Amino acid sequence: MSATPHLANPPAHYENFPVASWLCPPHLRPPIAAIYHFARTADDIADEGEALPDQRLADLRAYREELAAAAQGEVLPSSRWPRVFGPLAHSIAQHKLPEDLLADLLSAFMQDIEKTRDHGTYADRAELLDYCRRSANPVGRLLLHLYGVHDAQALAQSDAICSALQLINFWQDPSVDLPRGRFYFPLTDCDRRSLTRENFKVFAPLSPAPPPQEAINLIAVVSYWARELMTEGAPLVHRLPGRAGWELRLVVQGGLRILDKIVDLGFDTFSQRPTVGKADAPLLLWKAMRMRRQSRPMKAAPPR
Repeated sequence: MSATPHLANPPAHYENFPVASWLCPPHLRPPIAAIYHFARTADDIADEGEALPDQRLADLRAYREELAAAAQGEVLPSSRWPRVFGPLAHSIAQHKLPEDLLADLLSAFMQDIEKTRDHGTYADRAELLDYCRRSANPVGRLLLHLYGVHDAQALAQSDAICSALQLINFWQDPSVDLPRGRFYFPLTDCDRRSLTRENFKVFAPLSPAPPPQEAINLIAVVSYWARELMTEGAPLVHRLPGRAGWELRLVVQGGLRILDKIVDLGFDTFSQRPTVGKADAPLLLWKAMRMRRQSRPMKAAPPR
């Protein structure tokens, strides 16, 4: 029996997905909600509860089989997640959603399980970006597909925004990820600062040992990298019409706001986790309204 049968109606907290808010065009809310529930449920299978890694992987393989059926317009009679794949099958048929983008999300979830189980690491930024290509970029590409935007420049800008959001989540969350055995810092960046994975165990949350300056500098450097990516993708907001463009403006500004808070913390996200809340809403809206057709200046110079 599955360890995760209760996840067919998932909670709304999938961090890589701009949810179907009032800014979203009303006719696109059902397919966006269907994609969101598909991704959220897969994320919960991979991450929530007490199931062992092998059980999680088996559940995700079963989930992948149900996706293949949904892509053919079917919901398996024995479906364990009918409330996910019923709406998703309808949305795939109605909007011709690419199955491979949805499958890429599952590939990333499975990689996360395997990396954590095997104490795996990411050799360099290219390997981490390949993870982002599957964990985050499909979300943006699916939304562009729904908006009818398919040109290469828009896809590249969307990829930059989504990868930036994924990286921001990593650099926001070491106090959460490290105790759970997840290590997303590229080893090449660690090597330049004479840091190894073992070093990070010393200043885990609740440890009396403060993070060394080398680790603080690491957060600064990778945060700057994420900001560069976000700046690279930000011009996409001017190419999406109406509500879609405003939704994306707020997503971009939300990511940049987290990066600003990381700067304000002196780049010590090992001790504190920066978040964006309701109090930030007026500032985000103001900045979204003032976005120009130019790159946003960096708040902090890249550390050496």
